[in-house]
This record gives sequence, C-alpha cells and structure tokens, in this order.
Amino acid sequence: MDIVEIKIGLIDEDTAQPRYQFDEDALQELMNSIEELGLLSPIKVRPTDGGRYKIIYGNRRYKACKTLGRETIPCIVSNATDEMEIYLEQIAENLTREGFSPIEEAEAFHKLLNDPKFRSSTKFLSGKLGKTEAYIKNKCELLKFGNAVRKLIVAGSEIRKDKLTEDQLLPLKDLPLEYRDTLALTFARDETPVTDIKRIAKLFKDESISDGLKSKLLYKSGYELLETWSTFEHNRKERAKQEALRAEQARRAAEEAARDDGDDEENGDPDSGKTKEPAAPKEPAIQGKLRKLASSLPPHAPLADAVASSVEAIPPEEREPFARSVDEWIGNLEKHLEEWRRIRESLSTSASAGH
Repeated sequence: MDIVEIKIGLIDEDTAQPRYQFDEDALQELMNSIEELGLLSPIKVRPTDGGRYKIIYGNRRYKACKTLGRETIPCIVSNATDEMEIYLEQIAENLTREGFSPIEEAEAFHKLLNDPKFRSSTKFLSGKLGKTEAYIKNKCELLKFGNAVRKLIVAGSEIRKDKLTEDQLLPLKDLPLEYRDTLALTFARDETPVTDIKRIAKLFKDESISDGLKSKLLYKSGYELLETWSTFEHNRKERAKQEALRAEQARRAAEEAARDDGDDEENGDPDSGKTKEPAAPKEPAIQGKLRKLASSLPPHAPLADAVASSVEAIPPEEREPFARSVDEWIGNLEKHLEEWRRIRESLSTSASAGH
C-alpha cells in the first residue's frame, strides 16, 4: 500500500466516526513520542470534493501532529465509498486501540443496528468484527443508563472509586430506571465488588418487597445494602424451612387419616350383605391417635433467652408475616387442645357413671 505525505490543512476530521473521547494526558504522551521518534503509523483518509480528504481512522495522530504544527502527515489513501464498510473499518481499527471507551463501542454498535442507513444485525456485526453476539448485546445494554452513569464507565475490570466497569453495571441493566442509576452511582462511590452488586440486585428484583421499601433502600451505602440482602436471604431460607416443615406435617396427617380410614373399614362392609368374622381384639382408634400425635410432638423445653430475644432482630417488614405464622401455630395447637379436653371430660364422665 502506498503512503503519501498530505498537507494537514487539506484534511478534515470525520465528525461521524465512532471515537470522540480523547484523553488529554494520553494525547500529550503521543505528542512527546512523535517529537522524539516521529509518527510511526500513518493515518487513513479518503478523497472528498475540492481536492480535500476526510479521515477514516487516525484522528488522535492527526490531532497530535496538528497541535505540534506539522505541515504534512503520512497517509494511506483509500478509494472506499461504501458508508457501511467505512464505518465498520473505523470500529475495527478503534477496537485495537487503547482508549476506545465501552460507551463509544455501545453507541457505534447501536448506530449500526438501528440507523436506517445501516440496519445491520448482531450476527452480521459479529462476523465482520470478530466479536460474539453476546459481546455486542452487552455493550448495547450500557445505553440503558443515564448520562451521569455513562460518564463514569471505563474499560477493564479493575474496581476504582467514582468509576464503573461493564461488569458492575450489567447486573443492574434490567432494573427500573429509578433504581438503576441511583444504585450505579452508589456502587461507583463505594467501590462495590461485582459479586456484591449481583446480590443486591436480587433485592430490587424481588417482587415480594414493596416499592416503598425499595425506595428507602436507595439511601443506604453499598455495604449497608449488602447487609440488608444478607438479612433478607437468611429470612427467606428460614421461611422455606418452615414451609417444608408444615408440608411434612400435612403429609403425616394425611397418612394418619388414611390409616384410620383403613382401620374403620376392617370392621365390615355394610354394602356387602355379609358379616365378617369378628376381628381379633385391637387397640381402640383413639388410643392409636393419641400415641401417634404424642410421638410427632417433641417434649416441651423452654426457649433459650438468646432465641426469645432474637425477635427484636426481625426486620420491620418481616414482623407481620412472622406474627401471622405464630397465630396460625397457636390456633392449630388450640384446636388440638379443645378436642383432647373433650376426650378427657368424656373419660371423667364415664368414670363417674361407673361408680
């Protein structure tokens, strides 16, 4: 390929190119390098009307040479005219350069996917740019965030104060805007790790937590939000255990009822027209019932002070459901007690009549 020197005054920047953010410190380093070693890589341009040229890629090198007062700059002249091919080449070139921000990438992909001039697909872009479809889609997800958050997004995975990485933001992408941006800014301030952000995001996706409570949680720090998640997770597991216990108790009760029905049927079938031989003497059903009930109920032991006082640690939003569970448990016990008190009274009555 031919490299020619072209006067800088004849070259125009492409204002529609995907890269527009240039770090001043990095630009100064490039200028120092050019002064010491010269420009090592030419820029690429295409001819335009009036004998002028427009940059395809190399804007930063162009800016550095222009600032240094260079009269000419080495160029590769392209005859490309297809806007799609030119834009794809600009993206491909910038993907190999440091400083091409995640937001610039996202905006470039979004433009190719949605601009009527291009209307590409993720599959097409994946094949052209050598990036997976998931990579392209994840970059576009960053555009869900507001400008205040976008300004903090940086490349890489290092967690830095008042900066945000793509990995920190992706767990928040499906949250409503009123939660998403506020949480992102909190995590930038508190340098919150990605694993903690994933846990906290679950709080704001939990439909059992009211919108009012979620709004109050936004005032907490990253560390406080993690503690809140830990409490909710512990309570969730405890509720699951209680539900499993109730299900097991219901299963046992159903089995006992089925066994009792089977015992009743052994006394004879009234519809058969036949009388069965008398069954061997056996334990009355009420005795078997009491024995089974007693075996399933553990002996009473006073609650330890630490256990009883832990009721104060139940979060306010969990107290009403807990109270309902206690009421349900008490009601169930009272029903059992009422039935067995009647049995006890009938025994007393029978004993009095026998004297």
